Formats: sequence, C-alpha cells, structure tokens
Amino acid sequence: MQAFEFYSPTKILFGASTEAQAGQQITAYGGSRVVVVYGGASAVKSGLLERVLRSLDEAGLAYECVGGVQPNPKLSLAYEGVKRALSFGADFVLAIGGGSVIDTAKAIADGAATPEFDLWDDFWLKKHPLPGSLPVGVVLTIPAAGSESSDSAVLTNDETLEKRGLSSPFHRPRFAIMNPELTFTLPRYQVTCGIVDIMMHTMDRYFNPVTTNELTDEIAEGLLRNTIRNGRRVMEHPGDYQAMSELMWAGSLSHNGLTGLGNKPDFAPHQLGHELSAMFDVAHGASLSAIWDSWAKYCVHTNPARFAQFAENVWGLDPSGKEPVTLAMEGIEAVRQFFRSLQMPICLSQLDCGVQSESTLEDLAYRCTFRNTRTIGSFQVLNYDDILAIYRLANF
Repeated sequence: MQAFEFYSPTKILFGASTEAQAGQQITAYGGSRVVVVYGGASAVKSGLLERVLRSLDEAGLAYECVGGVQPNPKLSLAYEGVKRALSFGADFVLAIGGGSVIDTAKAIADGAATPEFDLWDDFWLKKHPLPGSLPVGVVLTIPAAGSESSDSAVLTNDETLEKRGLSSPFHRPRFAIMNPELTFTLPRYQVTCGIVDIMMHTMDRYFNPVTTNELTDEIAEGLLRNTIRNGRRVMEHPGDYQAMSELMWAGSLSHNGLTGLGNKPDFAPHQLGHELSAMFDVAHGASLSAIWDSWAKYCVHTNPARFAQFAENVWGLDPSGKEPVTLAMEGIEAVRQFFRSLQMPICLSQLDCGVQSESTLEDLAYRCTFRNTRTIGSFQVLNYDDILAIYRLANF
C-alpha cells in the first residue's frame, strides 16, 4: 500500500424527505444569510425549491436565490452570483441540483469570501492559491458528478470556451442531503450521463501507474460492478428507489477520493472530454463516453495486465488461456457495449458536434495541452501528438 492522505469531512444525510433538514443543517454550521443556487425550471415545477425554502424559513434564515445554472456551468453566472452574494452579505451557499449547480455554488462561495481576487484569473488559472471560501451545503438531485463530496469544481469561461477545474479542501461541502426520490423524474439521458460520469470518476483513478494498492483497487472494482448492475436495473425500471439509491451513493464515493487512495490518478479522459464539452457545449457524461474507447485503445499497451484485471474483476470475463492484451481488449469492448446499451455516444459522430475537421482536432489538442504548456495523464503521459491521435481515433 502506498502512502496517502484522506480527508472527506462532508456530512451525508441520506434517505427519503431529507431535504426538509436543509435549514437546520445550515444553522448547525453557523449560516444565517444564504445564497440558494439552483438550475432550471425542474426545481420549481417539482416543488423541491419550495420545500427547501420552507425549511430555511422555519429555521429563521434569510436567503437570496440565484437560478439558471446550465450544464457545463458558466463563469459569467458565477460572477453574477458573487456580486449578489456580496450585496446580500451571504455567509453560506446552498446548492440544489447536480454537479453543475454544485460547482457554481462552490465558485460563488470562493468569490464571495475573497472579493479582492478574480475568480478566474487568480484561482481557476492557478495564479494564486485559494485562501478560503464560504461554507457550502448541497441538496443533491442527480447521481453523477460526485461534487457533493469532492474537493473539485469545474467552470467554463463562456468568452474563451476554456473549461478548467479547481481542487481545494475549501471545496468540500459541509453537508450533502441525498434523497433518491428526487431523481425519479429525471430524463433518461441525464441518468445515463450520470452513470457514465460515476464510472469515469472511478476508472480515471483505477487506471494509474500504481498496482500495489489492493484494497483501493477492490473498492473501485466493487463500485464499478455496483454501478453497472444498478445502471442496467434503472434503465429497465425507471424510478426504482433501490437502484437510484445505489447510484446516488456510488456517485459520491466515486469522487470523494476513496477509490484512488495511494495512487496517482490519470484523468486524461476527463481532460479530453472537457475540451469537447467546452467547445461544443455537449453533456459532460456524453463527452466522456465518446472519448474513452479511443483513449483506452491508444493506451492499452502501456499496461495490458491492468486492463486485463479490469476485464476479469469488473466485467467477469474469463481469463483462461488468454494473453493479457486479448483479455484487455475484451474488457474495453465490454465498456463500449455497455455505453451502447445506455444509448451513450462512443465516438464524435454520435455527439451533437459530429465528425470534425483536422484543424478542429488540432485546436482541441492545443487547448487540452493549455497551449502546449502541459502533458496530461499518469497511466500513460500524453503530449500534444498523443492527444491529437486520440481525437483522431474518436473522429468517426
């Protein structure tokens, strides 16, 4: 087992009707003036926003609402939220939604706590370490991004179309309220994007250069098997409480750091997908499924045994009489077919953006390397030429 540090302080309140506890939880963490961040009309139409605000009223909390968060959350709305939080004198931020809403809430909390800095230039471009943030709470509505218990947040600069992430211990929410019933009305596409995201947060940690962390590997493999099993179940039986419960909890565990303890996470597929979702505004989960197959086939020969272990322990494939690379390719194909069964894209032509020109692929690779200033990945370190090759493989 390799050395590691693990810090996951988020309090989880899991179960039916737990959203009614939002007000008392904010009070317990010292909040009194709350910025409530949410997405579109679904939070209003479902009555969730009303129920949560009622709990804030009952706790005697003042609040200001900031709605309109979109997928691939935009920097411009975060800036607007910071202005409103400062004018309101907010001391707490509450997110009601999925990853995009939670990441926006984290950004608003960062900016409101440090108005002397610029959110994007100083923090997201990493010119200055984040010195602090307002406390954040979450009412989760989508099992997917795991942002409700992670230290990360991702924003898209809507002027430059750059998508960047920022990790900080200040980004760990104080609490996360997780009621699986809130997922029952989600469109199928949002559920399937979420399933992909849960898997990718786990796989981007699982495929790494370290092969001696047995328990970490087994936790990751078990989480993947659970997500695959319950992903299939919820596709057959939408609104299945047990299946959605499992997916909701898996989403949190996939991104709180547990499945990557003692290793150096790869996250190259996430970086490749970020450029697709930033440039074409496609769903995050779809960008990941569209690129993973090409990344895996490009990188498999770096360590075929790792992919073979994945094929046997996650997908239950029989290794008898097979060379590691043969079993590895069968595991990659199993992922491909599972994504197909979810009706998720496995190449660029199946994304809304479609097949791209060579110049666009070159631009994507250039952006992914932050203008030729970095490499990505740890399982296999990828430079500009590697990244371009992967985009080419996916471009059909």
